[in-house]
Amino acid sequence: MTARDGPQDRYKAVWLIFFILGLGTLLPWNFFMTAREYFISRLADPEDTSQSQNQTGAAASSPSYLRSMFDNFMTLCAMVPLLIFTCLNSFIHQRIPQQIRILGSLVAIGLVFLVTAIMVKVTMDPLPFFIFTMISIVFINSFGAILQSSLFGLAGLLPASYTAPIMSGQGLAGTFAALAMIFSIAIGAQQPEGFIGYFTTACVVIVLAIFSYILLPRMDFFRYYSMKDKTEYHVYNAELETKRDLIKKDEPNGMEQSNSKIIPIHNPDEKPSVIAIFKKLWVMAVSVCFVFTVTIGVFPSITAKVSTVLGKGNTWGLYFIPVSCFLLFNVFDWTGRSLTALFTWPGKDSCLLPVMVALRVIFIPLFMLCNVQPREYLPVVFSHDAWYIIFMIFFSISNGYLASLCMCFGPKKVLAHEAETAGAIMAFFLSLGLALGAAVSFLFRILI
Repeated sequence: MTARDGPQDRYKAVWLIFFILGLGTLLPWNFFMTAREYFISRLADPEDTSQSQNQTGAAASSPSYLRSMFDNFMTLCAMVPLLIFTCLNSFIHQRIPQQIRILGSLVAIGLVFLVTAIMVKVTMDPLPFFIFTMISIVFINSFGAILQSSLFGLAGLLPASYTAPIMSGQGLAGTFAALAMIFSIAIGAQQPEGFIGYFTTACVVIVLAIFSYILLPRMDFFRYYSMKDKTEYHVYNAELETKRDLIKKDEPNGMEQSNSKIIPIHNPDEKPSVIAIFKKLWVMAVSVCFVFTVTIGVFPSITAKVSTVLGKGNTWGLYFIPVSCFLLFNVFDWTGRSLTALFTWPGKDSCLLPVMVALRVIFIPLFMLCNVQPREYLPVVFSHDAWYIIFMIFFSISNGYLASLCMCFGPKKVLAHEAETAGAIMAFFLSLGLALGAAVSFLFRILI
């Protein structure tokens, strides 16, 4: 049976399932970041006095220190486990079944958010609450890394267009988080109890993702592509063995001719080499890494510090960053990711793709020359809000489109039985780009 004779994706059910799973990978973390005001407010100690600040031995655990360093520790506890566990998944995915990795990660993330929602009503001192929050962040990103890379590896078994719904779902997760932030500002929800909705929403999406994944093996389209690889190789190997037996019968003394063509046989039980696969797709891997290094290098560490010139003294000043930075980025990032479902230009073997990725570096000085405040060294060249919005649109849509192209093309540059490992490698370099971007963002901010 050829791919052309295979079953169709009826009602785009498999596409929709991968979209929901993509949404489930990033929505929990995005809602976690959205509720940062809740976490910081819980670190405020009403009984904190100047006496505690005079005790140098307790300075590192004082509520004021924890609040001031919350974002730094949050980023550290998010990016490091994400990178480490994505790297580990590139190797453990050959030893731990796919069902355990994906379902186990979804259940673990769901439990973390359930406990986090319950903790809203539990009174805790700042330091224990801070430790609990950081542990939760580590767990979410550790299991999220395994889930994400396993999901990309799973999509690698299907046609290239089925990586796009994962990227699109992840992009929509950021849009939900940005809308939640704007909605919280609009209604003025500042009470801790108001944040229960954030965590409950994440739990609902995780449950939906679990049910979607359970339904996936029931789809004929998915079963055909996920099982086709092993079936084809078993049939292929059986045919080769039959041909060799016939050759041996025709040859004297049962010896094959010395000039016989040796046909390599793939053993389906043989584990593909990670290094050998990386050599085939290193251009796509480095490209997706560079895309996210540039993106996280300026977003949101620099873009969120741009000040409006039109919103001074009016309502626009309150919504400028939530709308122009977070909402605009996530909407057009999602648009860019979704465009790959319509067309995939340039092709996977085109030299133009890595060139387009490299050209995105121009966004770093463009945003640095916007009205970022405070600043000490660089002048403000693009002070008007319109410049910032134009840059943000092209910045976000290029991020979504190019990253999605790289993630789609990576598994297609290797053999069918290597596709899952290729997807895991691509997910690792995506996470590496996030970590490198977070590191260089400190340098870019200092230069301003």
